[in-house]
Amino acid sequence: MPSENPVVLITGASRGLGRGIALHAAKIGCSVMINYVANRRAARETEKLCLENRVNAGQRFVSLQADIGSRKGRAKLLKASLKLFGRLDALVNNAGIGPRVRRDITETTEESFAEVMQANLQGAFFLTQSVANYWLREQAKPALAGGFKIIFISSISAESISLNRGEYCISKAGLSMASRLWAVRLADHGIQVFELRPGIMATDMTSAAKEKYDKQLSEGLVPLARWGTEDDVGQAVSSILAGHFPFSTGEVIYVDGGLHIPRL
Repeated sequence: MPSENPVVLITGASRGLGRGIALHAAKIGCSVMINYVANRRAARETEKLCLENRVNAGQRFVSLQADIGSRKGRAKLLKASLKLFGRLDALVNNAGIGPRVRRDITETTEESFAEVMQANLQGAFFLTQSVANYWLREQAKPALAGGFKIIFISSISAESISLNRGEYCISKAGLSMASRLWAVRLADHGIQVFELRPGIMATDMTSAAKEKYDKQLSEGLVPLARWGTEDDVGQAVSSILAGHFPFSTGEVIYVDGGLHIPRL
């Protein structure tokens, strides 16, 4: 039977920002498909935490292993989501990777470039395509206020360069353009699209550079003078899911403590 609660598919939701998004989706009454690639234990922990934060007994939380960087993985994820929940109301494209080895752009390898693009950009673009086509052809009624929603989690790296991980920056800049493309294409159908742009976040991806960022934060790099958290991003996503931006689409919402503000 179709879920009576809105259903949100979140990629890369086993930990970090994805987990924060899943928890806040649970707090506003959504059921959640928790996608992960390798860490099953972490995904099950996210399920447990979502259950602890649900607001009604009808909400369900299911984790599924699937690599959205592959066509088969994307098809498996969407098919399983619809089979398990009977509906889908929002997609949060959160999954992403950095390069395995940070190298100056004079030494970036084609293998690293292709791997990062496939996971961060190609996967999100074509999963969005599949979900959008399903909505346009099959599921006419959304359960979320204001209609179906697509959210791309990009990064401050979409506009701020890091010379030792150029492939990551390019993938996030591409994701930003994808968000605008889908916003315009789907606007006539009442489907909202947003880009969330986190700044310096306390996640596994930044743990190796913690000392560097701690120093920069202490020197005033971020006006709000702290690390961003998964809770910060989760709250922003839940505001969108709850319909608090009824006349917006294609917007870039910064979750970065003011890092993006140009200063002299």
